Amino acid sequence: MKIRAFGHALPKRSVTNEELTRFLDTSDEWIQTHTGIQSRRIMTGGETLSLLGAQAAKMALERANLAPKDLDYILCSTTRGEMSFPSTACLIQQRLAAACPCLDVNAGCTGFLYALDVARAMLESSRVKRVLVVCAEQLSRLTDWKDRGTCVLFGDGAGAALCENGDGLKTVRLTAEGDAASLYGWPAGGNCPFDDHIPKEQPLKMNGQEIFKFAVSRSQRDIEAVMDDCGITADAVDYFVLHQANRRILDAVRSRLKQLAEKFPVNITTHGNTSSACIPVLLSEMEGDGRLKKGQTLVLSAFGAGLTTGAAVLQY
Repeated sequence: MKIRAFGHALPKRSVTNEELTRFLDTSDEWIQTHTGIQSRRIMTGGETLSLLGAQAAKMALERANLAPKDLDYILCSTTRGEMSFPSTACLIQQRLAAACPCLDVNAGCTGFLYALDVARAMLESSRVKRVLVVCAEQLSRLTDWKDRGTCVLFGDGAGAALCENGDGLKTVRLTAEGDAASLYGWPAGGNCPFDDHIPKEQPLKMNGQEIFKFAVSRSQRDIEAVMDDCGITADAVDYFVLHQANRRILDAVRSRLKQLAEKFPVNITTHGNTSSACIPVLLSEMEGDGRLKKGQTLVLSAFGAGLTTGAAVLQY
């Protein structure tokens, strides 16, 4: 499989750290020092996940000189879809006026890499020729905006990747270790009159210290494993594109791999953590500003609720 083009879309509203200090006991200095985030994009004014996802998809299609009719499958990675049903992938298909099967994938913040692996399997089966992967995330609906330890971290956004037959994706490594204690959220339980134990909705809860340690150790492990699979060293990699969860995590992984900061691109400064959309949004921005060049070797790495992890080696 290869990725022919990337696309992205972000909400219009940018929320700065200073705006958060108006209702949270925190400061711009504290947020920047502990996370590297200065602002994040938040969906407002009727913006929807399917709208952002379709905008990201259209950018990828335009860059690939393709039309929605050329798509054979749409995969959407989302932690919480626009609706319980239909799937967000189907809502995106409707906006694109495409005519193909659609499926949502939920692997937390690792969703982009999980979706790529599913797309690769579909393409290898020879049943499809082009798969559109869209990661559409609205973490602003999942966070507790009274919890200063978590709400400052997250933002909304969508990224897309147009996948087709080729040899760009060299290897993918995925893991899952079932553990809800460190990172979880509960939806509303409904109003069934026969159930005395209906759970109430609980916004995102995270044990920051445990997730930090998990992220750093697993990212290093996964990155080294996929590089070993491909017989390459860290010095041979042009860019390490990691899940944008926290700037300190990125710096810790970079330090362990003994690599220059220039090889670890970031957009967390102005986007925050956009869950599974982080990596495709960043790659789309790099494609747009010319940082990505044909033949470059990229290593991708992510971690998220599940707990899930993933890494891949991709030749652009």
